[in-house]
Amino acid sequence: MADEHKDEWIAAALQEIQALEDKGTWKEVPITEAQTKVLPGTWVGRVKRRPDGSILKRKMRYCVRGDLQEGEVDSHSQVAAWSSIRLFLVLCLTLGWYTCCCDFSNAFVQATLKSPIWIHLPRGFRASKSQTGCKTVLQLIKSLYGISEAPKLWQEFLASALVNDMGFNRSTIDRCVFYKDGVLLVQYVDDVCVGARTKAEADAFFEQLRSLKFDFTTEESITSYLGIKFEEDEANGSFDLTQPGLIDKVVEACGMEDCNPNKTPAARTTLGKDPEGEAFTGPWNYRSVCGMLLYLSTNTRPDIAFAVSQVCRFTHDPKQSHARAVKMIVRYLKGTKNQGTLVQPAGQLNLEAYCDADFAGLYGSETADDSNSARSRMGYIIKLGGCPIVWKSQLITEITLSTAESEYASLSNCMRTLIPLRRLLLELVQGLSLPQPQASTVSARVFEDNNSALQLAVKQRVTNRTRHYQVKWHHFWSCVKPEDGEEPEILVLRVDTKLQDADYLTKGLPRETFEANRLRVQGW
Repeated sequence: MADEHKDEWIAAALQEIQALEDKGTWKEVPITEAQTKVLPGTWVGRVKRRPDGSILKRKMRYCVRGDLQEGEVDSHSQVAAWSSIRLFLVLCLTLGWYTCCCDFSNAFVQATLKSPIWIHLPRGFRASKSQTGCKTVLQLIKSLYGISEAPKLWQEFLASALVNDMGFNRSTIDRCVFYKDGVLLVQYVDDVCVGARTKAEADAFFEQLRSLKFDFTTEESITSYLGIKFEEDEANGSFDLTQPGLIDKVVEACGMEDCNPNKTPAARTTLGKDPEGEAFTGPWNYRSVCGMLLYLSTNTRPDIAFAVSQVCRFTHDPKQSHARAVKMIVRYLKGTKNQGTLVQPAGQLNLEAYCDADFAGLYGSETADDSNSARSRMGYIIKLGGCPIVWKSQLITEITLSTAESEYASLSNCMRTLIPLRRLLLELVQGLSLPQPQASTVSARVFEDNNSALQLAVKQRVTNRTRHYQVKWHHFWSCVKPEDGEEPEILVLRVDTKLQDADYLTKGLPRETFEANRLRVQGW
C-alpha cells in the first residue's frame, strides 16, 4: 500500500472481493460455527505483463494460507506438457484449423468444496452490518486460491464438464488434452488453447461452456500463452514463438543493457566445477538468472539449451568462471532478442527425432578424482512436420564406457519421449476424424549418426562389447523390430553428422556450424 499505484491496487482488491462474492464463494458466519481451524489469508498483488514486457494490468488475489491446513489432502493436479502444447499448434496449423485462447476468470472459485473450510475476513475489509455484535469468519462454499486441493478440484470440475456434459474424450497419454470430432483442447490450469475445424465450431463450444455457467474470456487468436508471444505471419500461416520480455528482464537483472552481443551462447570448452576458482559474489542473483534462462531454453530457445544446462549445474556454488558463462549467454540473447522458434509445418504429420551424445565431454574440465569427469552428455530433438516440439540437453545419469554406449543411451532416452508422443498423435488423428490424406502421413523416424548404436537398435544383436549395457536402455526394441514381418512403429535411420540437428544440444560449436544447426531447427 506504500506503492505509488496504491489506488490501482485498492481498486483491484475491491474487484477481486466483488467477483468472489458474486460467485457465492463464502458466507459470513459467527466464529462459533467454525468446526475446524480458522485459516488466515493473504493478499497477493501481481503486475501482469504482455510477452514484450509492457504492463497489461495490476491484479490482486486473496489467497488462503493452505500451508496451515490440518490433515492429509490429495492435491495432485496435472498441467499439459509443453510438448502437447506445441503438438497442438503444429497440428492445427497443418490442418488449417481456427485457433484461439480461453482464460477462465477466478477458475478455482468455480469448483465447489467437498467439505467446508473456515477462513478469517480479508485484511482491509470489515464484517457486514448484519453481523455486528459478534466476531465473524467466512465459511467457504467454493474452492479458493491457496487451498491445497484447489487445483485438483478445478481440474476435476472442468474435466467432468468437458467429458460428461460436452462429449469430449480425455487423452490417455496427456490428461490435460481433450478432443472430439472437429475440436481440440489443451488445458494449462485456467488457460485453454482451443483448435476447431471452423470458427463456428469454436463459437458453438464457447456457447455450450457458457450454458454450463462457466465464467471466462476469449481471445480471437493465440497472441500470447504462458508468457510466450505467438506472432503469426499471415502470408505463409506460420507462427514465430518468442519471449522478448523475459530476455529484457534477464539482461536488466544482470545489468548488461549496454553489453556487446555474442554470436554463440557457449564456448568450445566445457564448463567444470572450478573448485579453486574465485567465488561469485556479484551484484546479481546467479540462481534467479539461471531460472529465467532455463524457462527460455525449455520453451522457445533450444539454441541455448546446452549452455544453460551447463551453468545450471553450479547454482549451489557459483564461481566467477560460471558467471562469465552466464554473461556469454546473456550477450548472445541480447543480440537475438526478437528471435525464437519458427513453427511452419511442412504439411505432413510425420515425427522425426535426432539424437546425439558427447562421450566423456567433461573429461579435462573436472578434476580426475571427480566421477563427473567421466560423464557424457546427451541431446535430442523431436520434430512434428519439420517443427521442433521437444528438445533436451543433459548429462547422462550412468557412466558410459564408449562413444557407442553414450550414443545408444541418448537414443534410448529419446525413445522414452518419442513413443508416448507418437501414441498421442495417433490418438488425436483417430479421435478428431481427420481426412485420410492427413492421417496417412503419420510416421515416426529416428536419426542416429553412430553406426554401432544404430545396428544395436535395429538388429538388436548383443555382443561381448555391448552385453554390459543396461537392460532399461532396450525398452524400445519392440517398436523398431516387430514380429511377423510387420512394418515397425518407428524407423531408426542413419544421418550424416553434418545434418545431425541435435549436435548443438551436446557441445559448444564453431559459429558457422552452430548457425547452420540453428537454421535447420529454428528457422533463422
